[in-house]
Amino acid sequence: MQRRAVQALLQLAPVVDELGARFAAAGHELALVGGPVRDILLGRGSKDLDFATSAHPDVIERLLSGWADHVWDIGKAFGTIGCRKADWVLEITTYRSESYDPTSRKPEVQYGDSLEGDLARRDFAMNAMAVRLPSHQFVDPYGGIADVANKRIRTPGTPEDSFSDDPLRMMRAARFAAQLGFTPDPAVVAAMTAMADRITIVSAERVRDELIKLICADHPRIGLDLLVSTGLADHVLPELPALKLAEDEHHRHKDVYQHSLTVLDQAIDLESRLSVSTPDFVVRFAALIHDIGKPKTRRFEGERKVTFHHHDVVGAKLARKRMKALRFSNEQIDQVSKLIELHLRFHGYGGGEWTDSAVRRYVRDAGDQLERLHVLTRADCTTRNRRKAEQLRAAYDDLEVRIGRLQEQEELDALRPDLDGNQIMQILGISPGREVGEAYKFLMNLRLDEGPLGEDRAREELLRWWSERS
Repeated sequence: MQRRAVQALLQLAPVVDELGARFAAAGHELALVGGPVRDILLGRGSKDLDFATSAHPDVIERLLSGWADHVWDIGKAFGTIGCRKADWVLEITTYRSESYDPTSRKPEVQYGDSLEGDLARRDFAMNAMAVRLPSHQFVDPYGGIADVANKRIRTPGTPEDSFSDDPLRMMRAARFAAQLGFTPDPAVVAAMTAMADRITIVSAERVRDELIKLICADHPRIGLDLLVSTGLADHVLPELPALKLAEDEHHRHKDVYQHSLTVLDQAIDLESRLSVSTPDFVVRFAALIHDIGKPKTRRFEGERKVTFHHHDVVGAKLARKRMKALRFSNEQIDQVSKLIELHLRFHGYGGGEWTDSAVRRYVRDAGDQLERLHVLTRADCTTRNRRKAEQLRAAYDDLEVRIGRLQEQEELDALRPDLDGNQIMQILGISPGREVGEAYKFLMNLRLDEGPLGEDRAREELLRWWSERS
């Protein structure tokens, strides 16, 4: 594996060797470190490379000037200078030795004096490997190469010390399990379980970013199960373990937690239907938490019936509240909550008896999330009854065909009344105000019910409505 890593590294030349020679000529050490070394061993190529050096930031900046195409110093306070060279994005960081206050969210960064000392402060042994440049000497003081070979997640020292230093590393363990398919060492799992409440000192933004990476990984189910089983999810996404509803004695409902993970898996399988870039966090997160309203709405009716009335509306509110707490953008909050609120709408479609008006309203309410709603609704079918599953697929196929037909006929994507606000004011002889909005809403509902009217018919209907209203 070492030979393979060095051979793969040589393929990156002349970028890495040029940079190594440049630092060596100035009397400084330079090494490729961390994730890029691990990924080279795994055969996972990347255009982003991380380096560690004995040089301080001002020296790094000077050595990159005139060689790199572009240099930036956004991370200079933390000892990092970034640059772009052709298609490569490089980050060079001064050797570090961090000290932590157990009550603080952030480490105090101190410069170190050796590569080995720098590697000792890294999160996992598989990320504590390096290749010195330009000599290509492989450095692996903590057995990271064996961990990569055995698909194992271990810390360089004790996991308790590592997680105490930076509790976010517990979430990173779950994320790497999801991204790489690696298995955390039993000692790592035990420490995550015992120290789960330490995650509460980490900022919401850092937790959010790790959660996004985990959910957008190749196998998010693995990482999510680890968060739930260790108790970390109780602190970062408590709505998820809450889906493990205690089964009633008559087994009147499916396991909502496992159902949600299955919906996530199926949404991932359907992502090719999306025109947005994938993996798509919005549709994946909506799939994962689409039923979080069920615990609050569960009711038992009689001996053999359980209901979750309005769990779609309740779930959308809970999703909005949790995502705000995790500092998600307003756009993402609106997108996910809308999908959750609408995820049951299709089930009123039945055998295709919806009117064209109902189809138009479905499209109007989904807005720019219609494509994602298609994926979520299809993914939400987890029944083992093949006949029922096929009926649902056929019904949704029919709905999509009808939407497509109406879109061709009526431009549903730009659905609006046949008259705009200025025309309404001119026809009715009124000024801007509440009445214009009421008239616009009337024409919009008429458009949804009957399709395009044309300006003349719309004018007649508007005047009739105005006369009756007066």
